[in-house]
Amino acid sequence: MSKVFVIDTNKRPLDPIHPAQARQLLRNKKAAVFKRFPFTIIFKESRPDSPVKALRIKIDPGSKATGLALVNDITGVVVFAAELQHRGFAIRESLTSRRQVRRGRRARKTRYRQPRFNNRKRSDRWLAPSLMSRVYNIKTWVKRLMKLAPITAISQELVLFDTQLMQNPEISGKEYQQGTLAGYETREYLLEKFVRKCVYCDKQDLPLQIEHIHPRAKGGSAPSGKSKVTHSKVKSKNPINKFRGL
Repeated sequence: MSKVFVIDTNKRPLDPIHPAQARQLLRNKKAAVFKRFPFTIIFKESRPDSPVKALRIKIDPGSKATGLALVNDITGVVVFAAELQHRGFAIRESLTSRRQVRRGRRARKTRYRQPRFNNRKRSDRWLAPSLMSRVYNIKTWVKRLMKLAPITAISQELVLFDTQLMQNPEISGKEYQQGTLAGYETREYLLEKFVRKCVYCDKQDLPLQIEHIHPRAKGGSAPSGKSKVTHSKVKSKNPINKFRGL
C-alpha cells in the first residue's frame, strides 16, 4: 500500500504517513488535501523542526512503461510505487501520419510559396521524439516526487544483454560483425542447413520455399534460426512443430 505524501504550510516535504493517519488529520481539520494524485495533504501550520527520513527513488525504465518506487534505505520499506505509461508508439504513429499528409500536400499543385530545402538541422545530441518523450516523462515525475517527499538519492536499473556472447562465450573482436549468415544469403543458408530437403517429408528436387516456424503475422520474428524450408504440397498438412532439424 502506498503511503500519503505530507508537506507543511511552507511546502517542505515531510515523512509520508499511513492513509489512516491522513484521514484522521483531515477529519480533525489539521490538514487539507493538496494534490489528488499522488495523494498529498498539507498541514495548516509550519513544522520546521520535524525530522525526516531520507528516501531513495528507484527507476526501472522500459520502452512501454517505467516503474517508479520510493524506498527507505534503512528499513527497506516501499513508500510509494507506480508505473508510468509512455506514449512512444503513439508519437511514432502521429509522426507517420503527419509525414503522409505532407507528402500528399507536396504532390498536389497547390504550392503558394517557393520550396525550401536544407532548412532543417539536427544537433549532435538529437534523439527520436518517441525516445525524448520517454526521457521527459521520467524527468517530470522525478521532479514532481522530489517536491512531495524527502528524496536524497536516485537509482536507475541499466540492463544490457549481449545475445551473441550468450550464444558463444568466446566471441571477441571482429567475430561480432560475422554472425550466422556471414558469407551467405538467407535462402542459401537455409537450403544448406536443411541439405536442400523439405523438413517434413525429406523430398529433394522440388521448388522449396522459406517458412517461418511461428508466423510473423502472429508475432513471430524473422531471424534465420526461426525459419525452415518446405514445399507447398505438405506445408498445410503438417503441424507447425513436427519437423526435423530444429
